[in-house]
This record gives sequence, structure tokens and C-alpha cells, in this order.
Amino acid sequence: MTPTPEPFSRIKIRTGAVLFCGNNVALIRRDRPDSIHYTPPGGNVEAGEDLDAALRRELLEELALDTTQASEPELLWVVDQRVSRPGATPPPRKIHLLYRLHISEDIRATLATEEHDELEDGSHEVGVIEWVDYRKTADLPIFPPIGPALASLSSPYAVVGNAALPAVTDENYTWK
Repeated sequence: MTPTPEPFSRIKIRTGAVLFCGNNVALIRRDRPDSIHYTPPGGNVEAGEDLDAALRRELLEELALDTTQASEPELLWVVDQRVSRPGATPPPRKIHLLYRLHISEDIRATLATEEHDELEDGSHEVGVIEWVDYRKTADLPIFPPIGPALASLSSPYAVVGNAALPAVTDENYTWK
């Protein structure tokens, strides 16, 4: 019998995009029976996959964005996630690497408006791509919780001195 791993003993890496078009940023809205939440486009890095390749793959899958049509990705924030969640599998520790990119209105007009996330049973959860003024994200239910940091940027191009955002733990976040 294989022992059950301890919570947070496995580490996953997620690449995500803080994708700007002017003052608007792309977020994926997921409507659930008990809640609505937003995530920046992105996903888990696959075994052996380069971080840049993972970001390119995820943006192509979720937004139909070829990253050659965007500015060079710039690491903006890192979030360390250690949050318990429902389910039989102990939760992993997840490191979120969030990259800032910029696109033009012309490119935005060609992007997907929905994202279809495959679930374990083979069905799909549909997420709606919303473009939100970054200055209005402080109180949005975004995971990882980057809304306050995003809203506090002085501009979409603002220099960020410290890329490490506060860790997300059971003490400061409840999984919904």
C-alpha cells in the first residue's frame, strides 16, 4: 500500500499571465453554484516543460494568443500557495509565477472569449474571458489573490520592486 503524501509535500508550478490591453487586464471568470471567482490565464507546468514554453502553451490554449503577438513576458509576481482544499488527494504546494505582457486592441479583437477547462470526468467547465480595468480589481475574488497588488500599480507598466506577494495559506485564505 502506498502511503498518502502529506499536505504540501508535492510542489507544482503554475505560470500565469497578467495580460494588459491598455488599462484592461484579461481575467477568466468562473461561475460556480456557490460563488464566482476569477483567475489570470495560465496553468500548471507539465513535467520537463520549460517555464516559457508552459506560458506560451497556456496562453495559446486559453486565449488563442500567440505570444509573438505580445510584448516580451516579464516576471511580475510570485505567489506561494499552501491552502487546504476539498477532496481525497492532499493538496500540493503551488508556486504561481505571474508574467506581465501587453497586447494591442487589434490582437485583443482576435482572442478567445471563453476558455474550456477539462475536468477529471471528461466534461468541461466554461470560463468567460473578461477584460477588467486593472484599477478596479482590488475587491474582485481573484485567485491567486493578486487584486490589491494589481489595483495598486501606478500604470500597466509600473516597475515592481519586490516580486514576492504574500503567501496564500490556511490562515489567510479559505478555499471556496
